Amino acid sequence: MSQTSADAVLTATPKPTTKPARPEFSSGPCPKRPGWSAEAVVAKAFLGRSHRAAKPKAQLKDAIDRTAKFLGVPADFKVGIVPASDTGAFEMAMWSMLGARPVDMLVWESFGQGWATDATKQLKLDDCQVLTAGYGALPDVSKVRKDADICFTWNGTTSGARLPNADWIPADREGLTFCDATSAAFAQDLDWAKLDVVTFSWQKAMGGEAAHGVLILSPRAVERLESYTPARPLPKIFRLTKGGKLIEGIFKGETINTPSMLCVADCVDALEWMENLGTVQDTIARANANAAALQAWVDATPWVENLVADPAARSNTSVCLKIVDPEITALDEAAQRDFTKKMVKLLEADDAAYDIGGYRDAPPGLRIWCGTTVETADIKALTPWLDWAFAAAKADL
Repeated sequence: MSQTSADAVLTATPKPTTKPARPEFSSGPCPKRPGWSAEAVVAKAFLGRSHRAAKPKAQLKDAIDRTAKFLGVPADFKVGIVPASDTGAFEMAMWSMLGARPVDMLVWESFGQGWATDATKQLKLDDCQVLTAGYGALPDVSKVRKDADICFTWNGTTSGARLPNADWIPADREGLTFCDATSAAFAQDLDWAKLDVVTFSWQKAMGGEAAHGVLILSPRAVERLESYTPARPLPKIFRLTKGGKLIEGIFKGETINTPSMLCVADCVDALEWMENLGTVQDTIARANANAAALQAWVDATPWVENLVADPAARSNTSVCLKIVDPEITALDEAAQRDFTKKMVKLLEADDAAYDIGGYRDAPPGLRIWCGTTVETADIKALTPWLDWAFAAAKADL
């Protein structure tokens, strides 16, 4: 672009004067709750105490009970805290339960692909069907088998595509459903009647600290654990049964390994904030409002589109955007990635937005977290900065 053209672009899109009050829009770890402070969390934390002592153990159980109540988990389900974030929770479930039936893996982004790789190359399951779709789309769920166990992400964190509902899961299914809900829980409606194993992590929609996962089991999942012993060794941190019976302590605050009581206190802090908002429908409404504000700007902006073409399948948390300006799409993929990286660096340098680059395996673009802990006013303040960063990066071509 000539210097004259570049100057014209920047003149038409001047740098905004108002910044988001909180420029954190990372899709993981995600923004803390509004008003968060380290002091408030430390005041709740049992630091320097054994997690097996009465009060710390009670706090773990309190986090479990409040999570179950707020999410509306059925009373006969089990909720536990496990090691290694959502990854640990989902791996634990896969390694402990898969193999009893045929398995269908649904893949439309990187985390689902990871679970499919484990199923086929690590667990080496005999009858494993992998149903795939590209970034921004969903696989053909009509091909899911009624007698199979089904593994899927509810919300594709790295693609911005989510399942609109669970209507495609047969009510009289014979297999179990394994749902990675890590960027959906607290922000999207989960159909508990259709779910048997649900996992998520505190650092997503709760804005909590990382390293711990939540594992939720239906009675059907518990029955599988107590009736099926896979022909594979299980590490200690994956073991959910002992002597053929569920280890109930995991679901009462007796964690498998030592938890961070600071992280537990942060989880409780996030739960208290959400409880003050009202119900899970209120936290969902916050994410919906954020995503709607961002999409309204997308709809009015010619250089960008949502990566997900189907509005019903668009995430309200990990919103992924693609640049459709002809001058940029004419570049090769590496150059397109360099362009978006330049935009991201410009925004970070001005403290207008942090960590909004698209996922490394996704198509070149941006990814903006719109979950519950984000304020809609900050989304609205961000969009002029996106226009400015695009213009500035384009002027530098």
